[in-house]
Amino acid sequence: MHPSFGRRGFLRLGLVAAGSLCGAPSIFAAADKSLFSAMGVSGSLDKAAALKEAGAAFLTVGTGDLLVPDQPEEVFARQLEKVRSSPLPVLACNGFIRPAHLRCVGPDANHDEIMVWAESAFKRLKRVGGRFIVFGSSGARKIPEGWPKEKAEEQFVALLKRMGPAAEAAGITVAVEQLQASECNFINRIGEGARLIRAADHPRIRLLADLFHMVQGGDTPEDLKAAMDVVVHIEIAEKGGRTYPAVNGDDFRPFFRVLREAGYHGAVSIEGRGTEAQLPAAFREIARQAAEV
Repeated sequence: MHPSFGRRGFLRLGLVAAGSLCGAPSIFAAADKSLFSAMGVSGSLDKAAALKEAGAAFLTVGTGDLLVPDQPEEVFARQLEKVRSSPLPVLACNGFIRPAHLRCVGPDANHDEIMVWAESAFKRLKRVGGRFIVFGSSGARKIPEGWPKEKAEEQFVALLKRMGPAAEAAGITVAVEQLQASECNFINRIGEGARLIRAADHPRIRLLADLFHMVQGGDTPEDLKAAMDVVVHIEIAEKGGRTYPAVNGDDFRPFFRVLREAGYHGAVSIEGRGTEAQLPAAFREIARQAAEV
């Protein structure tokens, strides 16, 4: 475990997240003026040592790779051992619904099968000590041609309503992610995601604000402000080439200002294209811009 972060620090992340879910300020927020409770990166356990050296405090890893929801316990046990010996903790898993036959919306939607996968993933995420399942899953939630968007929204909300109690039972949170239109034709703006999450009406179903996808889709700081009642986690990358912060010099301060004014004190994870050598500068740039708002 990262010596400067440790299990106590990781627990503090959980307290921060829990405070956000309850709508109450966290005890960590009261004692620390930093905008973000911790900064991490999307990466693999195999590179955890190098990512820790570069300044990451936690990892976001793939659901299918780490949690192997459709595999027997002995397969997952090997993954669990990797996490326990990792120098970095796992805060979140992305790439949530990977099997090609699973469909959230459309005439072939199969929510019962999705829930089998999801419940396994939720329970295993809890066992590795993670907090968030990032629900992007462009293939699984894509609206088939000719299928009414209104019907797709009804189906998606119904699925989220089923996921909420299962996530709560496991002590984790599903963080729905908007995706740029070139990746998926459903939930492309942060306001869309916020509206569907409010309709699902469960405290364990929340929104991930990915600043890269937001800017690609035309979302503004005002759009983020309007969604802050359901935002629980932040991901970040620059607009051009989805590069790490500090590569092209993108200014995130207008969005950071919204987070500051809304009382956000959760984590931020870099999810983009870059090298380990670029990470220290990326973390410094995030911290610099956050300190200026």
